Amino acid sequence: QVQPVESGGGLVQAGDSLTLTCSISGRDFGNYAMGWFRQAPGKEREFVAAISGVGSVTKYVASVKGRFTISRDNFKRTMYLQMNNIKSEDTAVYFCAARPDEWRNSYFVDATSYAYWGQGTQVTVST
Repeated sequence: QVQPVESGGGLVQAGDSLTLTCSISGRDFGNYAMGWFRQAPGKEREFVAAISGVGSVTKYVASVKGRFTISRDNFKRTMYLQMNNIKSEDTAVYFCAARPDEWRNSYFVDATSYAYWGQGTQVTVST
């Protein structure tokens, strides 16, 4: 059973940095493409960033490009989202998602592509 678990959220000030972590139980972590999504109050869940199974390919939504960095350590079975220069509009619940990636070199931006989801971690930005 693949179960993503997020951590690292919290209350930060605009301009601060924060690192979110997603760990997954089960086997063959490198065979899963991973993604970060977020959902702000009253809004739909949106794509934030994605990374392929081996970490060679990444994709970002335009609003976070240059500020956020997605990465993974397959030995630690962990994915990260480094968030720099955080803005008030980054306030949301952040979700980690996973799906099998047979070729280990694909990323996915559509939430419906993912089979496994974490419970989410809240990021709140004060101004």
